[in-house]
Amino acid sequence: MASFPWSATDVVDLPTIGTPVDTLTDLGAVPGGPGARLAAARRQGADFKREFVTTGRPDSVTTCDLVTLPYPTRFGLFRASRSVAPFLSITNRMLVIRWHDTDGRSRVLLFEPSDVELGKYTPYFDRLAQRTPDVLARRMVTEHETVLGHLARLGIAPEDVDYVLFDHLHTQDLRRWVGTTAHQDDLGGRPEPLLPRAKVVVQRDELAAMAELHPLQRPWYQPGTYRDVPPGAFLPIEGSVLLGPGVAVVKTPGHVFGNQSLVLHTSTGVWVSSENVIAAECLTPEHSRLPGLARWSREWGQEVVLNANSLETTADQYNSVVLEKTLADPSQDDPRFLQFFPSSELTGAWTNPGTNPTFSHRTLTHTS
Repeated sequence: MASFPWSATDVVDLPTIGTPVDTLTDLGAVPGGPGARLAAARRQGADFKREFVTTGRPDSVTTCDLVTLPYPTRFGLFRASRSVAPFLSITNRMLVIRWHDTDGRSRVLLFEPSDVELGKYTPYFDRLAQRTPDVLARRMVTEHETVLGHLARLGIAPEDVDYVLFDHLHTQDLRRWVGTTAHQDDLGGRPEPLLPRAKVVVQRDELAAMAELHPLQRPWYQPGTYRDVPPGAFLPIEGSVLLGPGVAVVKTPGHVFGNQSLVLHTSTGVWVSSENVIAAECLTPEHSRLPGLARWSREWGQEVVLNANSLETTADQYNSVVLEKTLADPSQDDPRFLQFFPSSELTGAWTNPGTNPTFSHRTLTHTS
């Protein structure tokens, strides 16, 4: 089984980034069980939010659609959905965030800049594609625009990108973004980094887990693609950090051990983005018209519906979603739902009956 050529200890001395957020501590260190950690998540989230909104706002946030693809309903809506459709559709989107540091230097962060072409070779999706006839696949998958195409449209040069951030590294192949140290047979050479200055901001916990994957994790990672990625391409962080005015990375473990969420302070309040859930209504399922969600939430006494393709630590993921729920402000379009922007958002399709979302954000846009 191909793996990282370096262990997590090899990145200990790499430079890190941001200002640590003392308000959000490691919930795993909270005395007691997962219920005690859930209560702590609510308290810490409220405390952090009060501090966070005083840090300012970024200059701009722009949404860029990358790909719409099928995803198993039993994963995306966990045990709650009563839809007859085995698959739903999700749209993976990139956010482009720009701000100025206190010294006046401009910064560009790409959140979820997936290399859609290479992401197809993730074991789970690769096997799914092999079982799906081409004519059906063309109906189920829509590629919208590439990362570089979006940057060109926005007038951002690739060399101006400072940071690359994912909520977790499922499906991600980073070689074209940050380059490699050796020839890559499948890429026809040794690729020069297309984002030459960009560093990948990632939790040390995820790097540690990827160094030796568990069988529950293997369908979702491409560890062999990291074999020749230089360790210096990463900016490993531990916990939650403030990156810039109104821009924070909050550790939200559970979906993977080193999961993290992007938190933004915009003109409409606080937004949170991750793939912990696939629809805003999964944070307030009592208001959902999706078949089964409201009833399931009521009968089981669970206030959120997880994106559960990878059950690494389910109780921790639940607690992390409640933390995200505590941070996000109500939507100005419909206050029953929160300003939670799924990095892969549930998207209605006629081929997937019973999976049309009650409410969708589709874009997250901010200009200061």
